[in-house]
Amino acid sequence: MIKDNNKNDNKHANWKAQTILFMSSQAISLFGSALVQFALIWYIARSTNSGIMVTISTICSFLPQLVISLFAGVWADRYNRKILIILSDAAIATSTLILAIVFLLGYNSIWLLFVVAAIRSFGAGIQTPAVSAMIPQIVPEEQLMRVNSINGTIMSMIFFVAPAVGGAILVYGAIEYILLIDVFTALIAITIMFTLKVPSHKKALEKQDTDYFYDLKEGIKYSFKNNFVRRLISFYSVTMFLVVPAAFLNVLMVTRTYGNEYWKLTANEMCFFAGSILGGIIMSSWGGFKNRVISIAVGCLAFGGLTVAIGVIDQFYVYLGIMVLTGMTMPLFNVPSMVLLQEKVENSMQGRVFSFVQIAGSGIMPLGMAIFGPLADVVRIQVLMIVSGAALILVGISIFYNKPFLKEGIKTVEEVA
Repeated sequence: MIKDNNKNDNKHANWKAQTILFMSSQAISLFGSALVQFALIWYIARSTNSGIMVTISTICSFLPQLVISLFAGVWADRYNRKILIILSDAAIATSTLILAIVFLLGYNSIWLLFVVAAIRSFGAGIQTPAVSAMIPQIVPEEQLMRVNSINGTIMSMIFFVAPAVGGAILVYGAIEYILLIDVFTALIAITIMFTLKVPSHKKALEKQDTDYFYDLKEGIKYSFKNNFVRRLISFYSVTMFLVVPAAFLNVLMVTRTYGNEYWKLTANEMCFFAGSILGGIIMSSWGGFKNRVISIAVGCLAFGGLTVAIGVIDQFYVYLGIMVLTGMTMPLFNVPSMVLLQEKVENSMQGRVFSFVQIAGSGIMPLGMAIFGPLADVVRIQVLMIVSGAALILVGISIFYNKPFLKEGIKTVEEVA
């Protein structure tokens, strides 16, 4: 007997073409954003040579996104997600265009960069949960792992290329050129988004009889009462805290241990993102373990073991090889985590749940830096790498003993049907 897939086929008609359009728009937008992200921090660091100014810039880039996430998740569930993405992209592009014009007129104020960084952070905070929740509106459930893996690979490729392109532009031109490129890429992305034929999700079509705070309370209640969501967000929070030394202190470790030559710092960044690209390609073709939670656990174990290795070895070229492998492990627990949320969370709740995940990341990592950063001035970074890596290994092992969490990674007959 042949299974009737008409309902699913109608829902995801022309999903491949729509997915290509959607991912293309986001990739183009991200490329411009990545150029500006690197350019702003480089400009501030070179212009001020001040750790305080760099810290302020980091706060402006993280804090607004953390704050707006409380609202963005509800908006993504109440309103048309495509329109939210377009409006946030337009707001970011407008602020960037104004900054470019002001700089071209000769008003090169550092504080303007902070203001624009904050506006861009607000925009990213609105856009991120909407993008994550919109993917399962377009992509059939059985294709989510592959599509998310490809999307992650594209993002890694952009962050692999962006520093080199941004550096080349700054060598031969001014920061204004990068700002204008970002405006141009945003316009292209917005134009592509307008061509997407994705119907609004059910809740966006309904009359909203409840206020914002009721929806926020319901989202919090859902996340805490849903055992799987609660476990995954808890795991994500702990993991994001423990990866801080490997993610943020590796540059400082390279300068202290191997030297501060520019090519070494560039090689450090490029090797990690090269590994992420390879890992994404592998995940898109392999799909990970049948049980997605096992993929998450193995990824955590591998990242932890490699972080310990970073703290132990003392040969730079061996270190670069480990950074490639470390990058390869990222898709192993990032992609299955995203797919599980897209599969298991009700579509009407996905915006709020993804915003809580975003809050966990954008809130926990700065907290980790506030702890590990000062420690790095009194304790060898290698020790922090070994300790945090060992803790990640323990977290990965603990997942195998968490039977209810493991069970969530296996599709039931009802889910497959």
